Amino acid sequence: MKYDILVLGSGPGGYVAAIRAAQLGKKVAVIEKAEIGGVCLNWGCIPTKALLKSAQVFNYAKHATDYGVAIKGDIEADLEAMVKRSRGVADGMSKGVQFLFRKNKIEVIEGFGKVKPGKKIEVTDGDGKATEYEADHIIIATGARSRELPNLKKDGKKIIGYRDALVLTKKPKKMIVVGSGAIGSEFAYFFNSIGVEVILVEFLPNVVPLEDEEVSKQLARSFKKAKMKVMTDSTVEKVDTKGAGCKVTIKTKKGVIEETCDIVLSAVGITTNLEGIGLEETGIKTENGKVSVDDFYRTNVEGYYAIGDIVHGPALAHTASHEGIICVEKIAGMDVEPLDYGNIPACTYTSPEIASVGMTEKQAVEAGYEVKVGKFPFTASGKASAAGKKDGFVKVIFDAKYGEWLGCHMIGENVTEMIAEVVVARKLETTGREIIDSVHPHPTMSEAIMEATAAAYGEVIHL
Repeated sequence: MKYDILVLGSGPGGYVAAIRAAQLGKKVAVIEKAEIGGVCLNWGCIPTKALLKSAQVFNYAKHATDYGVAIKGDIEADLEAMVKRSRGVADGMSKGVQFLFRKNKIEVIEGFGKVKPGKKIEVTDGDGKATEYEADHIIIATGARSRELPNLKKDGKKIIGYRDALVLTKKPKKMIVVGSGAIGSEFAYFFNSIGVEVILVEFLPNVVPLEDEEVSKQLARSFKKAKMKVMTDSTVEKVDTKGAGCKVTIKTKKGVIEETCDIVLSAVGITTNLEGIGLEETGIKTENGKVSVDDFYRTNVEGYYAIGDIVHGPALAHTASHEGIICVEKIAGMDVEPLDYGNIPACTYTSPEIASVGMTEKQAVEAGYEVKVGKFPFTASGKASAAGKKDGFVKVIFDAKYGEWLGCHMIGENVTEMIAEVVVARKLETTGREIIDSVHPHPTMSEAIMEATAAAYGEVIHL
């Protein structure tokens, strides 16, 4: 029962850490109480993208005549079939990770794990039997779950979270989505797309509030154009679930109003899974609901590490994966650099999509930079016009003095596939001038990056 590395949790942080450790010759086991792949593969990133693809196909079919294609008969969104496909995609990805575990000779230990002093983990299986395992190094990657507000207690039927939303088989007539971060905005877009009347409620002044303000305002315009009701500077005070539907009391800038709906979807963030996993008994320090770690994810207790949503940093799957790799490579004695948290891309898979990395314009100015800002709208893009998807733009921010690429913010069709260019360019300390001088293919959406950069330097051609 002795291992080189034990990993508690098999999400995108845990399973990637385990595989990299096995590649480096370590004897590894992963402890998982639920599905292999964690929330991301089973209840987050992957199944939501499958649903969003179904919504996109449905919308293309509804607007087929715009592209010169005649579809005879009624077009219907079959939510039950969409959900079935989504669950199948998630199941396939989970099985893929299980294959990778077998390929890399990683043992899977099923049950609830609790860290103990002396570099041990006690695992309790479904029958209540507890078994102790020992390792030279223990990596905690227990992830997070949907946050619950006191006035929005989920019942799984009328007030639901994202997990419940992923398995709805009956399409509601009307839904109120509370919270417009990536999760809330994606579900609001999905249900609106398949014909549900949606109200999106956001406490802050803008939807997707972590994004550049211009991006936030563009998404709100796109949502409103799609007949979604968007309420910012608003809070849900209470929900009365007595009777057939929900009576929702919403406090707005103009006063308190009441809306009725079938379902309230709470998407007000996440909370870490730290309860009952032995941190206190082991002496591992936490701060503000997160495990305290150094640049290489070592906790204050020797031999214990933490990665992913439970440590400070963006709660994103790709962040967790890179943290896991850095953590195990440091354990293996390799020469590794700390993760640059200023160069992690964020993506929201609405339509239009959002992708960003680095500082917003406001953050750059507040940091004291003199900036060059360029913007290229997709209304001027040949590829976007051909695709019939002209909403959005690419916005770039450069340091005027040295040409450093401070940030990039995109909203439009397929921009989540474009942001990696900016991440790599920033990693390589590429300047704006070098982007302008790099030939981008035409016609593509990606050439908007070059055009926006040219706009920042007063050299744009197609505006």
